[in-house]
Amino acid sequence: MTEFPLERYRNIGIIAHIDAGKTTTTERILFYTGKTYRLGNVDEGTTVTDWMPQERERGITIVSAAVTAEWKDHRINLIDTPGHIDFTAEVQRSLRVLDGGVVVFDSVQGVEPQSETVWRQADKYRVPRICFANKMDRMGASYERTIESIKERLGANPLTMQIPIGAESSFRGMINLLEENMVTFEDDGKEPIENPIPEQYLAEVAAKRAVLVEQIAELDDETLEKYLEGETLTLAELKKALRKGVLESKVTPVFCGTSLRNKGVQLVLDAVVDYLPSPLDVPAITAHRLSDGSEVVRHADDTEPLSALVFKIVTDPYMGRLAYIRIYSGKIKQGTQVLNSSKDKKERVGRLLRMYADRREDIDELGAGDIGAILGLKSSFTGDTLSDTSAPVVLESINFPDPVISIAIEPKTKADQEKMSDSLIKLAEEDPTFKIRQDENTGQTVISGMGELHLDVLVDRLLREFHVQANVGTPRVAYREALSKPVKDLRYKYSKQSGGHGQYGDVIIDLEPLVPGSGVVFEDKVRGGDIPKEYIPAVQKGIIEAAETGPLAGYPMTDFKVTLTGGSFHEVDSSELAFRMAAIFALREAAEKAGPIILEPIMAVEVTVPQEYTGDVIGQINSRQGSVLGMEDRFGNAKAIRAEVPLAQMFGYATELRSVTQGRGVFTMEFKHYAQVNESTRKKILGLS
Repeated sequence: MTEFPLERYRNIGIIAHIDAGKTTTTERILFYTGKTYRLGNVDEGTTVTDWMPQERERGITIVSAAVTAEWKDHRINLIDTPGHIDFTAEVQRSLRVLDGGVVVFDSVQGVEPQSETVWRQADKYRVPRICFANKMDRMGASYERTIESIKERLGANPLTMQIPIGAESSFRGMINLLEENMVTFEDDGKEPIENPIPEQYLAEVAAKRAVLVEQIAELDDETLEKYLEGETLTLAELKKALRKGVLESKVTPVFCGTSLRNKGVQLVLDAVVDYLPSPLDVPAITAHRLSDGSEVVRHADDTEPLSALVFKIVTDPYMGRLAYIRIYSGKIKQGTQVLNSSKDKKERVGRLLRMYADRREDIDELGAGDIGAILGLKSSFTGDTLSDTSAPVVLESINFPDPVISIAIEPKTKADQEKMSDSLIKLAEEDPTFKIRQDENTGQTVISGMGELHLDVLVDRLLREFHVQANVGTPRVAYREALSKPVKDLRYKYSKQSGGHGQYGDVIIDLEPLVPGSGVVFEDKVRGGDIPKEYIPAVQKGIIEAAETGPLAGYPMTDFKVTLTGGSFHEVDSSELAFRMAAIFALREAAEKAGPIILEPIMAVEVTVPQEYTGDVIGQINSRQGSVLGMEDRFGNAKAIRAEVPLAQMFGYATELRSVTQGRGVFTMEFKHYAQVNESTRKKILGLS
C-alpha cells in the first residue's frame, strides 16, 4: 500500500502567465519540503524543474516537470507547467490529469493574457484552484489591484485571505485573516515567525475578517445557519466551509508573498493541504468499455480494475522512453502486463518510477490517484489509456490544437538523413502539437508547431540532444482552405477495366460549408443498400485523405460537411480501394465548385509599452494589417494595447518593437481563430501578383 492514505494526496499544478514566477515558486516548494537542500534560481540556471539546457539558457519553462514532495503528512504530486503560449499542449495535458491548481500572478501586472488562457483551460477541465499574488517585493506591486483584476478580467470570485505587511522593498510578511495572526520571515524564509497582530492593524483586520467570514459562511448551508443565528464560527468550521466552496469552484482564495525572497510559500502549501482536493474529492471518472462502448464509472480505489491515462512521453537520453501516467483506479505493479486499450495492444511494465524532476526513484507499485512514470512501454502515447487486461476501458483522450506555423528542414549530410527522421519521430511522440510531413511538390520535410519559439526550441533540441546537423528554412504560415457555398448531388463513378477483376466505385455526395472550428464532418445517409455497409468506412477515409490538399493552393481543407447520399456498386468489381478513390475524386471535384477560399491564422496580440510609444506601436499594428481592439492602463505609466493581427504579418515583429520602443516594449500573442485572407494576400499565395 502507499505510505499515505488517499485523502492525503494532492495532485496539483502550478499554472500562470510567462514570468509570473511559477518555476521559482516550485523551487521554493521543493526546498521547504526537503526535496532540495539549496535554493534553485532561474536566472542562475540552477533550477530542478527547468533541467533542459534550453530552459536554463532562456529562463523559461518548456516542458512540464512532475515532482513529488511531502508536506505536513501529505503527499503532493506537483507539475510545474510552461507559461508560454507556444507550449500550450503541456498546460492542457497537465490540467487534464490534475485535481487542483495554484495560479500564480505577478502582483505588479495582475491578470495577463496568458493567465486568462490558462484560467479558461482550468475552467474547461473544472480544476479547483487557489491564487498566489507573487512578486510583492517589486516596485508597483499591489495585492488589492491583483484581486480586483482577477474579479474583472477572469469573472472569478476571489477571497482576500491576507493583509500584506509593508509594500514593495519593505514587504516583510502578511496577516492571516482567518487564523488572526501575523507571519514574518527571516532571510532564508525556512521558518515562518508567528506573532500577535500589531495594534495599528487591529481595526483593519476586524473589518476585513468580518467580510471574509460572511463570504465563507454563504458557501455552506449549515455554516450559514449558525452565522445568521449569531453564533461564533470556529476556525475548523470556517476552513471546512471554505474547502467545500473551493472544491465546487465557487470561490478562489488569494494569498500573497514573494517566492524569490522566500516569503509566503509555506502558507500556500498549507492552503494546498487545507483547501485543494484529494483524488477522493474529485468526481469519479467515466470510461467506456472496450467491448461494447457502454459507459462505466471508475472510482479512486485500489481494489477496482486498473484505469490510467498516459499524459506525457519523454525521451530520456540515458533511460529511454518514459511514459508519465495518472492512475484513476486500481493499481499498477512493476513487471506486470497491462492493456493499452486505445490501441488494443498488451504492454509490459518495465520499471515504475516516482519522479523528483530530473531525479527518480524506483518503486514497486503505484496506486489509485497517484502520478508516476513507467519505463519500457513500446506503443503507448499521449492520451492513451492503460487498463486491466480482464476489464478493458477507454478514458476520454486529450485534444490538442492544430499547429499554425511550419518550416522546411533538411539534413546536411547523408549520414544525418536517417538520424533526423528517427529524432523527429521521437520529438513528435513527446509533443502532440508538433507535426511532421513530406511536401509532395518539393519532397522536403516540413515540421509544424504552435509558434516561432516552439519550432526554435525543437530545432535546437535536434542539434543538441540528437546531434543532427540540419538546414532550416524560413517560417511559413499554416494556411487552410474552406468553402463558401454548398454543392448538391455530385456524382463520381470510379471505373477501371483491365484483365481480370476491374475496379468499380460510385458515390453521390452533398458538400456544405460549416462554421469555423468544425473540422471535417462526414455523414452517411445511404438508404436501401445502394452501397454495402462495408464500403462506407472506405468512403470516409477517402474524404479525409482528399481534405488534406485543397483545390486552390494545396493547403488542408477544413470546416465542411460531406453527406454521402447514394451511389452504386458492382458485385464483382467493387472494392474498398475503388470506393476510396471515388470519394477522393468526388470531393476534389465538388470542392472546386464550392467557391474555395483561403483562411489564415489570426493572432490575439497584447503589446505593453510606455505611454509615449503608444502612437508608434498602433501605427506598427495597422501597417501589419492588424486591428486594434482596445487599450488598458498598466502600472508605471504604461499602456497595454490589445489587437488582432494575421500571423503572416507577425514575423520579425519582436525586433521592430524593440527598436521603436528602445527595448522597453514587450508583447505576447496567441492563436485566436482562422479568417479569410484579403485579396492582396490571396494573390500572393496563388502567385498571381
